[in-house]
Amino acid sequence: MKTFFKTAAAAALIALAGVASASAQQTKVGFSPEAYPPFYSQDASGAWGGWEVEIVNAICAEAKLDCVLTPIPWDGLIPGLNSKKIDAIMNSMSITADRMKEIDFSDKYYNTPTGVAGAKDQTFDASPAGLKGKIIGVQVSTVHAAYAKKHFTEAAEIKEYQTQDEANQDLAAGRIDATQADSIALDAFLKSDQGKGCCDMKGIVAPDDEVLGPGVGAGVRKDDAELKGKINAAIKAIRDNGKYAEITKKYFDFDVYGEAAQSN
Repeated sequence: MKTFFKTAAAAALIALAGVASASAQQTKVGFSPEAYPPFYSQDASGAWGGWEVEIVNAICAEAKLDCVLTPIPWDGLIPGLNSKKIDAIMNSMSITADRMKEIDFSDKYYNTPTGVAGAKDQTFDASPAGLKGKIIGVQVSTVHAAYAKKHFTEAAEIKEYQTQDEANQDLAAGRIDATQADSIALDAFLKSDQGKGCCDMKGIVAPDDEVLGPGVGAGVRKDDAELKGKINAAIKAIRDNGKYAEITKKYFDFDVYGEAAQSN
């Protein structure tokens, strides 16, 4: 019996070691669990899908990483990365100088313009003069909040929300006059049942590379050069082998890799 227990205990330890090893090999990809179509959206079963989810899966498959989408509130993503709750951020996070003081980024994997949407019955454009006297909704801790505070504060009132969806809801309800966000995400809202009756696109904001950055990349810890290298190689590979284009054409009729200023 003693021999049996020793053997069983040893087997259990080996099994536990195997589980720990498997867990250690997982790459936890952080994202904010909120609807951000067409990049992130949740179906009736609770599963997440969308263009960015498919791109994440393609990058991970190409890099031979066992990735697990790990939900964390938007303003907790960078702290979660640095505290090792997650290993990477792939959630339409723009590469900016301010963020690079805390974390590193992969090469960009998309880059789309920043737009302003407002009520259909109001006529204005996406400029400080056009937005004078307006209330603009932006998502907290995003490049849009930073841009609005830098360029529109003297002309307009800036109201911050925990999610872009909350800003969209207040726009539709008439509680704010405008919202600034990624133009593709705004377009999805404007085509929705909630958005198409109330609002339209007012224009694209003026460039500001310092605030908006050169594109969206995967956030990684500053000391994780190995993961950054794998992600960079995978981004290049799916761009070269056609997988990126294959996924993109299911959602867009243009290449979102683009050059203009973008996202979150």
